[in-house]
Amino acid sequence: MLAMQENDHLSLLETKQEVVPAAVLSSKVAKVEGCIRLYEEMHRLKAKERLRQRLEEQEQMVRAAYAQASEQLKRFDELRELKRHQEFQELQEVMEKSSKEAQGQQEKLKEEHRHRAKILNLKLREAEQQRQRQEELERLRKEEGQERLRRLYSIQEELLQLNQQIDPNFRHKDLPRIDLSAYSNRGNQICGLVSGLIRSTSEKGFPTQADVASTERALQEMRGLISSMQQEITAALEEKKRKDEEEKKQKQKELEKKEQMKSQTPAPAQQTGEKQQKEGLQLKTEESIMQWYQQLQDAAEQCVAAFSEIANCKSNTEKIKTNLQKAATIPVSQISSISGSKLREVFDKINNLLSGKPVQTEGQAVSVTQHPQGLEFVCYKLAEKFVKHGEGEVSFHHDSAFPIAVVLSGIWELHPRVGDIFLAHLHKKCPYAVPFYPARKEGTSMEEYQRMLGYEVHDSKVEEQDHFLKRMSGMIRLYAAIIQLRWPYGNRQGAHPHGLSYGWRWLAQMLNLEPLADVTAMLLMDFLEVCGNALMKQYGIQFWKTMFFIQKSYIPRYDIWGWEC
Repeated sequence: MLAMQENDHLSLLETKQEVVPAAVLSSKVAKVEGCIRLYEEMHRLKAKERLRQRLEEQEQMVRAAYAQASEQLKRFDELRELKRHQEFQELQEVMEKSSKEAQGQQEKLKEEHRHRAKILNLKLREAEQQRQRQEELERLRKEEGQERLRRLYSIQEELLQLNQQIDPNFRHKDLPRIDLSAYSNRGNQICGLVSGLIRSTSEKGFPTQADVASTERALQEMRGLISSMQQEITAALEEKKRKDEEEKKQKQKELEKKEQMKSQTPAPAQQTGEKQQKEGLQLKTEESIMQWYQQLQDAAEQCVAAFSEIANCKSNTEKIKTNLQKAATIPVSQISSISGSKLREVFDKINNLLSGKPVQTEGQAVSVTQHPQGLEFVCYKLAEKFVKHGEGEVSFHHDSAFPIAVVLSGIWELHPRVGDIFLAHLHKKCPYAVPFYPARKEGTSMEEYQRMLGYEVHDSKVEEQDHFLKRMSGMIRLYAAIIQLRWPYGNRQGAHPHGLSYGWRWLAQMLNLEPLADVTAMLLMDFLEVCGNALMKQYGIQFWKTMFFIQKSYIPRYDIWGWEC
């Protein structure tokens, strides 16, 4: 507002400057100067006012900064106080925790002390019980020692009695050329060894179980010595008798030979037959065994006919057939060389299924009573699966023959029909398990004949020989394991359903047949490797005679027929 007034005055002065006289001009200049001074004073006052305001603002800012600093200092003091309280609280908690831990450690030490005291008392009682057991064991040891000593005396007495049977037989009246003094010398040596053993054990105390075992082995050797001597005498008598008969027959043949030379000229086939007869082996299996083979095949065919309805089932029984087949085959597939304790579970499933009880298969309850022909169908499929498991699992893992055989043996004992059908399947797949060498009949194609021999033929292609031999090996190993094993949890009151006598018959019949290239040697080795020990324990010296025959007479026949051993 003041500035506008000053501007008005200045403009007024300028307009009137030309007409105003000098005196008036000087007064006006004075007024202007006054106005200027007034203007300066106004500006000075305004500046002073602004300075004052600025100072007030600065004081306000200082007061605000001071207040803010005071507040921050208070917060800092509060934070420090809080940390001090927290540290004090943590220290207090640590002290309480340490106190609790110390108290717990003290309780633990007390408990440990009580436990050690309890253990010490137990050890003292155990020591007393141990002392009593030692006394009891010492008493039993003395009793057992006395019993073993009495056993040694009885064995020595039996040895002396057996040795007396040898002495009169140095020379046999009918066999003056046979010297049996070696038997007597060995018998005397055995008696001397046993007498020395009894003297030494009597001096040092009671005999051990090893001493008894040694004397029992000596007794067995003496018995074997007597048996060998008697067999040698019997064989010599039979040989002498045979030679006498042969001499008589030879004289008779020589008389007849001259008369028959002109009328009889043997054909090549007849000569071959005479050679085979002379060498003592056959090309065909005995008639009784073939009848048994045919009976098993007939039983299998009757079984197939018995479940023809379920085999050719329609949609309404297809599910029952599938469930029954799974219930029969899945447990068998679970048997292997590492089955272990699962064998009991597998056996129970199969036994329950054959017994008509429901079993769980893939979450469903399955029973042979669901169909009138269910039992026959399950028996057939179960036997078939065991044979397939033999030619598959056993051929690659030989040890698996034993768990499979022990389960099948137990099932066979309770359900003989399964065993008969198993044999029928086995003989069909592996005719050498009879043993039986199928002959090619007139009109039989080569493919069909190869199937009869056990080969697998697909699209006119015959399986490789190595694969064929491996399958035959697996089935023979399974068969050899079956004849010597029994289910360990059965009652075992009856005889084995297919025991070692069948294995002995198989071995004898196999050795009566001419060896077949590749197959015979492999099957004999597999069979003896699995059950040779069981046959040796069962048949004793007869088994060793058979082994001697294989070594001396049977194996060389491979060279006779132009085969390599």
